[in-house]
Amino acid sequence: MSVQDLDLHLKTGATGVSRCWRVTRMDAAQFGFTDHDCDLVFDGTTFRAGTGLSAAALSQTTGLSVDNTEAVGALSDLSITEADIFAGRFDGAEVEAWLVQWANPDNRVLQFRGSLGEITRANGAFSAELRGLAERMNVPTGRVYQRTCQAVLGDAECGFDLATTGYVAEADVTTTDGRRFTFDGLTGFEPRWFERGRMQVLTGTAAGLSGAVKLDRIADNLRMVELWDSLRDDIAPGDAVRLTAGCDKWMETCRLKFVNLVNFQGFPDIPNEDWQVAHPTRLSSRNGGTRR
Repeated sequence: MSVQDLDLHLKTGATGVSRCWRVTRMDAAQFGFTDHDCDLVFDGTTFRAGTGLSAAALSQTTGLSVDNTEAVGALSDLSITEADIFAGRFDGAEVEAWLVQWANPDNRVLQFRGSLGEITRANGAFSAELRGLAERMNVPTGRVYQRTCQAVLGDAECGFDLATTGYVAEADVTTTDGRRFTFDGLTGFEPRWFERGRMQVLTGTAAGLSGAVKLDRIADNLRMVELWDSLRDDIAPGDAVRLTAGCDKWMETCRLKFVNLVNFQGFPDIPNEDWQVAHPTRLSSRNGGTRR
């Protein structure tokens, strides 16, 4: 890639440049678009023309202010569909935007990199807010002193392998009712084993979508699972799903259910708020001993 050659081309005054966008979803699916009249190929991606995609002027600032722009395009079965937007498949997708010399795509410059923000759709078209990398600096970071664990089950801090036998199950849906699903014979796990866990759809029109488990119980040889929110796509009987065990963040759960106490990220012995007004008394022992 030659930024210098592109700069020389722009200085000629008779330019042949176009804009290209690449969208990478959370499930690794990639889509390429260009406002040129022919498809362009570079960096292993085909940037398709004829998508009706255009972009507002990019607002770039110095410092940590957020760079913002907007992309507008037509909804197409071959690219970004209304059903996929409604299902949330493009939520948080990574976006890259280049200025490209279309006669020689190796001469290009990356103008923007960020993620998709709010997406609206109407009259066969969509409008997507593009948020720069500085947007991530607006997210609060750090730790909180609390009794429950702050790690996310399965992440680097937790260190637990969710693929461990006994903590994940795959089954076909027997019946569905909105956010509620039943599974025939999936009774080899204790009731509530999957509460606070995840249910990921493996087959069917909702394949790739997942949701947090609210309730998990067993009755009449059926396992009944309810999600906190609907998956925004149809799940039919016979579709395969993967259920992952959940964690309520308490120390005893970490110790007994996951045998992972060494990685517990909470402070189980932190005093209650009323310790601030505690005073000497003859009614109970105050000998400074262990809390366990």
